[in-house]
Amino acid sequence: MTGKDAAAGGSGGGKGRLFTVGLVTAWYSSNIGVLLLNKYLLSNYGFKYPIFLTMCHMSACSLFSYAAIAWLRIVPMQLPRSRLQLAKIAALSLVFCASVVSGNISLRYLPVSFNQAVGATTPFFTAVFAYFMTVKRESFLTYLALVPVVTGVIIASGGEPSFNLFGFIMCVGATAARALKTVLQGILMSSDGEKINSMNLLMYMAPIAVLLLAPATIFMEDNVVAITIQLAKKDINIIWYLLFNSSLAYFVNLTNFLVTKHTSALTLQVLGNAKGAVAVVISILIFRNPVSITGMLGYTLTVIGVLLYSEAKKRTKQ
Repeated sequence: MTGKDAAAGGSGGGKGRLFTVGLVTAWYSSNIGVLLLNKYLLSNYGFKYPIFLTMCHMSACSLFSYAAIAWLRIVPMQLPRSRLQLAKIAALSLVFCASVVSGNISLRYLPVSFNQAVGATTPFFTAVFAYFMTVKRESFLTYLALVPVVTGVIIASGGEPSFNLFGFIMCVGATAARALKTVLQGILMSSDGEKINSMNLLMYMAPIAVLLLAPATIFMEDNVVAITIQLAKKDINIIWYLLFNSSLAYFVNLTNFLVTKHTSALTLQVLGNAKGAVAVVISILIFRNPVSITGMLGYTLTVIGVLLYSEAKKRTKQ
């Protein structure tokens, strides 16, 4: 290999690493950004319409997903092969809606730090649903690793100064629904003929979600459009907040897909666990919500449990 070849290889490797770092930064920024902006809108700003907010998110995902696939061709378009497959996508969309709406409702009542602590228990619910729905058995060590995951949340709940029972129930429901969607997706889209990448799946799920959320918004959040227009007359920033927040919701999915594509599964797990901790620290700095030593110890125990669970899963696959 000549000096020029080595230099070219080094330059290519440097650009590749820079690209990956940029992707991870965008992934972190969009994930944490949409979480914090949701909290600000629903709690601090006083925009108390989580279903409408979720519908805005899904509308943006519908529009941007189609543009990214049909026009920008980020990934090849995959057409549904049957009515049955569309019905399965609709079922996934329903669970997806339940997860996002419940999560947004919980942000009205709980600080982001506690919301993330509860959200970290997703592996527990995934293991439970997989056990009963797929009769899939994990190793004893894998189940043992789930003990600190749940114990940590119990400790964090007891030590949370801003604990709200309704918000906690909504947050647990959102976490369980997120895990249920993962297991259902594995079951419903398992055959080779029905496998569909996450960007195409989002393109089909998002419009269905809008159709599901529209009547819920009309009946459960009366006159929300008129109220939003009135708010905009007093403060035009609400429109920009909603537009930016909805765009971020799509970029969360886009960057998640790209990071998954350009990094290993192990790297993604580590980054995902760290992302929750970063979100907690930033939210405490921004919103100044009170935290207790007991609550932080509980959250730390949950994160350790998630890391142990990931390690146990990795070893069982080797």
